[in-house]
Amino acid sequence: MSEPANRGQVVEIHVAGEAGGATRSVGAAVLVAGRGIEGDRYHAGHGTFSPEAMKPDHELTLIESEQIERFNATYGAAIPPGAFRRNIVTRGIDLNALVGTEFRVGEATVRGIRLAEPCTTLAGKVGEAVLKGLVHRAGLRAGIVTGATVRPGDPIVVPAAAKDPLARTP
Repeated sequence: MSEPANRGQVVEIHVAGEAGGATRSVGAAVLVAGRGIEGDRYHAGHGTFSPEAMKPDHELTLIESEQIERFNATYGAAIPPGAFRRNIVTRGIDLNALVGTEFRVGEATVRGIRLAEPCTTLAGKVGEAVLKGLVHRAGLRAGIVTGATVRPGDPIVVPAAAKDPLARTP
């Protein structure tokens, strides 16, 4: 087996029980293939986009803690990670490079589907600056291929064969 090429870490995990509802930090999350995170709005079918057929890109969202820190520094803000409404906050991994890539989050396998661009719903919660300040930096939408329980501190590993030459390494 080859060495991991790109490795990061889960910093925080957040869920919201209903569309528009407050996010809450959890110490562990059960990722369910084809459904999302147990206790989250999309797993329960209560998310903003739940009336549509369930799509894999609604199962899991990730955002880099570095992008949250950059946004807060640029705009003189102190917005906490959970306010950005992404499920998993990461550190040390370039999420944009993972579109179209299968990778591990702890023991779960997920597939990056598309960038999670900022939207008017997010702007209504944290301010209009996110619409400009987080373009192409607001995270990754992913589908869960194989589920598992994930916790803060778990590694995020991209197989060496999938390494993007522009990916950051910790």
